[in-house]
Amino acid sequence: MTTLDELFAEARARIERLEPAEAHAAAAAGGLIVDIRSEPSRERDGVVPGSLHVPRTVLEWRFEPGGRWRNPHAGDLEQRVIVLCEQGYSSVFAAGMLAQLGYSRAGDVVGGFEGWREAGLPIVAAPEPPAGRPGMGDPA
Repeated sequence: MTTLDELFAEARARIERLEPAEAHAAAAAGGLIVDIRSEPSRERDGVVPGSLHVPRTVLEWRFEPGGRWRNPHAGDLEQRVIVLCEQGYSSVFAAGMLAQLGYSRAGDVVGGFEGWREAGLPIVAAPEPPAGRPGMGDPA
């Protein structure tokens, strides 16, 4: 039986972990920040400008290459995709899954949104959730 620590280590080995300032610079250079936090967390704390909200529950469907339910803003397999969660743990598993789907530059933000905020990086109010299927909206 595999332990959670082993699964976490396997996922970390497939991705690039970025400090908040590195993630900010990567996004400015054309990378895509994918916010997997819940809608209540986003409403309470705000969002990273330009980030794409894709709830964790639908991430694989929104990023499946050629998939029927793919978000049109998901980018291509070579684009840097940086996953952001609340504290930087769920994002490891989510980014690891994106790497398994073929995203060669999948990564996450060390410390998650909390680390981003503590670093004093830009945050804006969360937009109204789009109507329709979760995770199919435009970047913030």
